[in-house]
Amino acid sequence: MFPVQLKRLPGNEDVPLPQQMSEWAAGFDLHAAVESPLTLAPGARALVPTGFAMAMPRELEAQIRPRSGLAFKHGITCLNSPGTIDADYRGEVKVLLINLGQEPFTIERGERIAQMVFQQVPQIRIEETDELPDTTRGSGGFGHTGK
Repeated sequence: MFPVQLKRLPGNEDVPLPQQMSEWAAGFDLHAAVESPLTLAPGARALVPTGFAMAMPRELEAQIRPRSGLAFKHGITCLNSPGTIDADYRGEVKVLLINLGQEPFTIERGERIAQMVFQQVPQIRIEETDELPDTTRGSGGFGHTGK
């Protein structure tokens, strides 16, 4: 188990901290810490504050992902998804939302807007080389196997 520390930012005592909404949920729901209702017109995007900062071990990253209900019902999703929060970031967690729906959508204070999933990050060593080992696929790229 990895410890993750959450710091509620001043003025956000009423905004819930991230929480799992069921026993086996992979993600922690994030809540909007907007000062007043924020309306996203169709096609508009906004960086929505959550009212907290965090510290996590270097072995972790936090991924910000859309909530399926908001995406399906209203067309609200996250840009740059999944967004990555690195272990050394200590600023406020914010969510980049976009309205891909047909109607304006209003985000209220405390509303669940996204989810945060923690993932382990392997330590990688990059090695430069003049040759790569062959594979059956080789350099076949986008759509190389058909439809």
